[in-house]
Amino acid sequence: MTTHVLQKILIANRGEIACRIMRTAKQMGLTTVAVYSDADKNAQHVKLADEAYHIGPAPSKDSYLVSEKILAVAKRAGADCIHPGYGFLSENSDFAKACENNNIAFIGPPASSIEAMGSKTRAKEIMAKANVPLVPGYYGDKQEPEFLQSEADKIGYPVLIKAAFGGGGKGMRVVDKPQNFISALEGAQREASAGFGNDLVLLERYVNKPRHVEVQVFADNHGNCVYLGDRDCSLQRRHQKVIEEAPAPGLSDALRKQMGEAAVRCAQAINYRGAGTVEFLLCGDEFFFMEMNTRLQVEHPVTEMVTGVDLVQWQINVAAGMPLPLTQADIQLHGHSFEARIYAEDPSNDFIPCSGYLDSLYIPVQSEYVRIDTGIAQGDEISPFYDPMIAKLIVHDDNRTAALKRLSDALEQFHLAGFSCNVSFLHNLANHDTFRQGAPDTHFIEQQGEQLVSVNEQQHTIATVIAAFSYANGLAGDSTSPWQLLSGFMLNSPATIKVPFAECEITVHKVQNDYLISLNDIVYTTSGNECNGLIELFINGEKHIAHAHRHPDALTVIYKSLQLKLNMVDKHYISAHEGDALPLAAPLNGTVVKHLVAVGSTISKGDAVVIIEAMKMEYTLNAPHDGVLQSYCFAEGELVSHGALLAIVSNEDDHE
Repeated sequence: MTTHVLQKILIANRGEIACRIMRTAKQMGLTTVAVYSDADKNAQHVKLADEAYHIGPAPSKDSYLVSEKILAVAKRAGADCIHPGYGFLSENSDFAKACENNNIAFIGPPASSIEAMGSKTRAKEIMAKANVPLVPGYYGDKQEPEFLQSEADKIGYPVLIKAAFGGGGKGMRVVDKPQNFISALEGAQREASAGFGNDLVLLERYVNKPRHVEVQVFADNHGNCVYLGDRDCSLQRRHQKVIEEAPAPGLSDALRKQMGEAAVRCAQAINYRGAGTVEFLLCGDEFFFMEMNTRLQVEHPVTEMVTGVDLVQWQINVAAGMPLPLTQADIQLHGHSFEARIYAEDPSNDFIPCSGYLDSLYIPVQSEYVRIDTGIAQGDEISPFYDPMIAKLIVHDDNRTAALKRLSDALEQFHLAGFSCNVSFLHNLANHDTFRQGAPDTHFIEQQGEQLVSVNEQQHTIATVIAAFSYANGLAGDSTSPWQLLSGFMLNSPATIKVPFAECEITVHKVQNDYLISLNDIVYTTSGNECNGLIELFINGEKHIAHAHRHPDALTVIYKSLQLKLNMVDKHYISAHEGDALPLAAPLNGTVVKHLVAVGSTISKGDAVVIIEAMKMEYTLNAPHDGVLQSYCFAEGELVSHGALLAIVSNEDDHE
């Protein structure tokens, strides 16, 4: 392959990965081109790019997934290369071919490599020939439900159903009983079809208590291929990673070398080029091939931190025909790195994604030890149309213990308001004794249950006191506030107000420059100041730092890793029934996928009634009580808004 200079790069993606690619491209002197949908007109990747072009409506199927639109922009802008990022078109072999046919360098592997790994069934066949260990299972094309059920019976339960084309936990189901197989198969196929345009599935033995360890490989067009260490990605919820680290802890040098060399054999077997990741299940000293991601991974920064390599720079140079700058012997790992994925989601409510505007954002100071990759800024919107990731928080230090401490500290300094997020959940993970001792298996989060979403009571109390101070302090400059009026106050007595938080009873007494805050029959002496949302407050002589944000009907305080939102009684009254959970109301904006029960059917409390899809995942809503399904409020395929009632179940008593 001849070497040529690339000058203008189009990034066929959005969000943090588009911004991350642009930063390296600009450092290399390339002109950057962004594409954007209706929802992303004011997005950060659009602002960062040298040029930006509109490509369609908000749904990705009408914009970021339309290769013809991307190529048309590339030609119009005169781009000589395209970086697909991850997701969207990054593993679309037809798109890679189209780039090649239009003399545009595709910054990724050849189309043939994508095709080889795009089908998990074919990938397994190739890996078997390359002497890469495989999990026992069925990887064929025969897809009749009865046949797949018989194969599952042969493999033995629990069995894993997995989309043959795709990843990220979509199109994946674990089945523990034969009688649950068909319904699980249908759900996996629906998700696979919606997410990847193909409902082909494979079956595998469900490996008990595995770790998820992956190896970063890199190949050029000159016959060179290396591995750049490994990563442990075992901390997952819904089969999606939340904290990753490099290198994977607890591996012997011999095992690490075996896995690295197996990953290189995998890449060489498909004539790979560029950055790729080979994912393994690790069980003790045994490892099994899961899949190869023929693209840059979300968690690539931890590898960059321990190797000192800019993987995007390598990608661009290899696409330009240059050889790898390092041999395997040159690659050395230094220290330890963690990445935490910060999402707009509610961990206490089954990690349901959230959308809305980022009212305020305060992040840790970035340095050689702390890095933040993000594609949003204060005031931006988390759209319901895309993945709800807010940012990636990456840390590095000399060893695992020191790096984990940095992660914990940085999470305490990552403050945002506007919607629920998983920062407190991540902080609980980072400080869990089991995780501190080494990487647990992939079931760890699921098995911990409520422990990882629990709130530190002491922090909750301090945050509540801070909120009361912020509220009272905010009244100081209001001429109509109790602090400014003499009526209602007793002579020579302290001024007193009741803080109108719906969740708790708090009174505040103002004595000279101090506020005496009474909460749960305990009085806290406070003094401090608040400036642009930053609060520095002494509580009983101890200094605390927090951020606060005022909503029209609430006040949010972020203290350490805790995000506490307190509603105002006088502005946000909730009746006894309006606050009740509505199991058949849409938990977020989405699309009705399937009606599971016929209208008129008698159902029991907890029965699955309707499935909606939102933010790339399916959610099953269950009957709130025994009764009769009266009607569906939306047809299959219709869009629904957050809070919309999806179906009506009448009480059995109504029909007696």
